[in-house]
Formats: sequence, C-alpha cells, structure tokens
Amino acid sequence: MANSQGKALDRKKLLGDPIMVMTIVVLITFLTLFILYPLAILLVDSFVGDGSFGISVFQRIFKIATFKKAIGNTLKIGMVVGFLSTMIGLLFAYVEVYVKMGKFAGGLFKTISLLPVVSPPFVLSLSMIMLFGKAGIITRFLLKIYDNSVYGYWGIVIVQTLTFFPVCYMMLKGLLKNIDPSLEEAARDMGASRMKVFMSVTLPLLLPGLGNAFLVTFIESIADFANPMIIGGSYDTLATTIYLQITGAYDKAGAAAMAVVLLCITMAMFAVQKYYLEAKTSATLTGKASRARMLIEDKSVRLPLTILCSMVAMFVILMYICVPIGACFPTWGFKFFPLTGKWFKLIFTRYKGFKAFKDSFILSLIAAPITALLSMIISYLVVKRKFRGKGFIELVSMLAMAVPGTVLGVGYIRGYAGGIFHTGFLQGLYGTGTILVIVFIVRSLPTGTRSGISALRQIDKSIEESAYDMGANSFKVFTTVTLPLIKDSFLSGFVTSFVRSITAISAVILLVTPKFLLITVQINEFAEKGSYGLACAFATLLIIVTFGSVLLMNFITARLGTSKKIKED
Repeated sequence: MANSQGKALDRKKLLGDPIMVMTIVVLITFLTLFILYPLAILLVDSFVGDGSFGISVFQRIFKIATFKKAIGNTLKIGMVVGFLSTMIGLLFAYVEVYVKMGKFAGGLFKTISLLPVVSPPFVLSLSMIMLFGKAGIITRFLLKIYDNSVYGYWGIVIVQTLTFFPVCYMMLKGLLKNIDPSLEEAARDMGASRMKVFMSVTLPLLLPGLGNAFLVTFIESIADFANPMIIGGSYDTLATTIYLQITGAYDKAGAAAMAVVLLCITMAMFAVQKYYLEAKTSATLTGKASRARMLIEDKSVRLPLTILCSMVAMFVILMYICVPIGACFPTWGFKFFPLTGKWFKLIFTRYKGFKAFKDSFILSLIAAPITALLSMIISYLVVKRKFRGKGFIELVSMLAMAVPGTVLGVGYIRGYAGGIFHTGFLQGLYGTGTILVIVFIVRSLPTGTRSGISALRQIDKSIEESAYDMGANSFKVFTTVTLPLIKDSFLSGFVTSFVRSITAISAVILLVTPKFLLITVQINEFAEKGSYGLACAFATLLIIVTFGSVLLMNFITARLGTSKKIKED
C-alpha cells in the first residue's frame, strides 16, 4: 500500500513539473532516433534487402568466403588480444598495488595509462610499420632483416594488445586496491607462500574482474577498425570487411547484414559483461580496504617485476615517440637525415591541413559540451528520479558502448540516406556536419553517463530536497545545486568527449563527405598509400591537440573544480 502511494506521489510530482516531462520526452526521442533507429534499420535491411522478407541476404553473405574467414579471424584476434591484454594489465596492476616501486616506475605507469586516451587509435600501427616493417629501423637497418612482414595476424595482435592493455590495467588496479589486505596476511601468517596466497586468496576474489576486463578488451578488439585497416594487410576482420563491402562492392544490404552479425557478437559479450560479471565483481569486492597494505620489498620479487613492467612501459612509450620522430624524416626507409619539417609544411600548403584541423576541431568542440550536458542530465534522471521509462533511458544511452563504430556508420547510412524509413523525413541530415556531431555525441555518451552516475550516487538527496522545499523547480535545482556539485564529472566528460570525437574514425569514415575533412580520415588515407611522413605529421599535431586538451582540463579542474576543503574532508 505504502509502495503504491509512493509511486503515485512520484508520478504526481513528475507530471507537475513540465520542464522535467519535456526533458524526458526530448531525451527518449533523441535516443530512439539516433541509437535505436539506425540499429533497427540494419535489421530491416538485413531481412528485406533483396526485395522480399527472408534470410536471403544472410544466405548470400555467408557464401562469401572472405566474410566467413573474417568472422573466424575476428573471434581469434579478440580471444588472443583479450587474454594477453588482461594478463599484462594484471601484471602492471599487481606491481603497482602490491610492490614497492620507485618514482620512475610509477611515472611510467601513469604515462602509459594516459597515452591511449590522448592518441589516435592507429598510432601504434604506424609505429609498428616504421620500426618493424620491411623498411623499419629495427628490422632492416639494425638487424638487417629484409624478408619480414609485420602485416597480418601478429601485427594486429601486438598493436591491439599494446593499445588495450592499459584499459585492463586501470580496471584491475582499482579492484586490487579494494581487496582487504587482512585476508591475504592471515594466509601468510598460516605459512602460505606469496604464490599460494595469490592463487588461493587474491585470484579467486579477482576472477569476476578478470572476466570483466577480458570481455571489455574482447569487445574493443573485434570492434576495432583503424588498426586492422592499416596493419592488417590481407588479413580480413569483420570491421574492415563491412567497410569494403559498402565502399568497394557497393552492397549496402550485404554490409547491413554483416553489420548485424558483428553487432550480435558484441551485444552478447556486452550483456554478459554488463549484467553478470559487473554484478559479480561488485558483490565480491565491496567497500574499501580496512587498512594500508604492506608492500612487497623483497628484492628477489620487486626488482624482476619492476624491471619487466618498466621495459614494457618504455617500449610502449617508444612506439608513441616514433610517430613525431617519423614526421621529421625526409624519406622513411631510405633517408633519415638531415631531419626536416617539410611534411608539416606540406600538410598545410598542399593537403588542406588547416581545413582538416578546423573541421575536426569545430565539430568536436560542438559535440563536447552537448555530450557532457546530456550525460549529466541522463545521470540525474537515472539516479535522482523515479518514473516509467527510466530503465529505457539508461539502457539505450549505454547501448552505444556495445555498438562498433563501423556498424553505427552503416546504420546511419541506411537510416538517413533516404530519410526515416525512406520517407524523406530528416534526409537533410545525411552528408552534413550535423550527422557527424550526432555520431560523436552518441559514441561518447556512455562514458560521460557512467562518470555522472558514479558522481551523483555520492550526493545526499536531502541537499536537493531542501532546494525543492524552498520552491525551486527541477531546472533551477539541477543548474544551481546538482550541476555545481558534479562539475568535476562534467568537465571530465567535456574533455573526454572532445578527445574521443577528434580521434574517432570507425563511425565517421563512412559518413564524411568531401565537404568536410577530418584529421583521422586524412591519417588513414595517407597511411594506406604508404605516405608515412604525412600520416605521422598529421598524427603528431593531433596528439599535441588532444594532450593539450587533457592538460587544460586538469588545470581548469584544479582551479574551478571541487574545493580543497571538500577534498580533504
């Protein structure tokens, strides 16, 4: 009875707030139009693409040998990259949390955790080719190896592992910190060795988190487009096969069916990761450690682990440094000196570099504040409000996390090239900068929403209720009470969205038109042609822009973010 009365009261309060009702309606419309609809149209096209309803399109694409091979290749790479990334991430996380390190090693770890965030997704592929390709510095000029090929399966695996293991490292580091050290020390007091403690106490507590890290990396790997496109060679993956099906074979219905196959795989993995492993991890590791952990100082353990991790970290940093160095070589593979700045000059004088940076910067800068604000509004509705449709908003806003960029790009082509359901409605969006901004927003929305939900759950509801009691409406409460309390998350979401947008390629490469030039598309184009000097020059400037954005965000957060007093409390 009390429960039904509470629901009736919540409904009455909601209906009495027209601003809140309008916000919910606009949000549901946006999420339906730009996330659910493109995915739904892919399903429709897959079943009616050949003129009649049925599975003829699927039967046709499964007769294509390259597509069947691409499925096996994609799953194989995903499994291997997921396993290797999780193991390396676990090693780094364990060393940081359990082993006493010096400042140098700690600084290296922080650097590698930041690099994948501020760099384009294909930087390591460029570095791999320049270091280990047929004209590579290490293979050809140092080791005198001339018949090697870095392209293909192993090239993709190595590059993706080095790209994604920092994600696992960051995830597992937080989980290891939440393990109560008293559990492990009790086992040590009973005579168990460090290995026995790890295998019988630490690892069982960490297993759900390891599974979670594996699936996140697996999803990232099979959805990756840029790295297989540049370093894959003739080794086909689903993401590149879909791209070539729509740009080379001009088979839009076939590309839609292929996209549905890839979507089904990622959605299945996402469902397991989101609704099973995340819950298991939360149930296993609850609260904070009761006291500080006694760090391992034994040199026989500390030195080998620290040296191993430092060597891997320095190699990753070397790979990233290779790109700006490569931008200064006159001709890669034949002439390294004297160093030159001609590639930087050429991208602005001959290859419309100013337009590429202007278009990318403006579109990303438009998308970033909209994404940050939408993320905070969705987080507020999910955490602070009770209404029918809340579950729909949360699920759909997080859904884009499981949708590969290539799949989303095909969905937008099929969904908006002829208007909504081919009626002509919203057809004007197709080929414009607006649809690129919308894609940027949709791709970054899950990250900002997760950050906002975490921040809002730490705010006591009585703070907002007191503002309501004084007569403020929902808009006034959100802008004057809630948003100032979560401004750190808002600023973080703003910069994260900007960086993700300006470095995006998989979703936009199918949607960009000659009217707009994007930096990532230019880098991909020059890398495919073998013009590594130009590709490196574009990538170097892009890294400077993104890294500068992160530094600026940290500076602004330090000045305008949560006050020092609140942090200390």
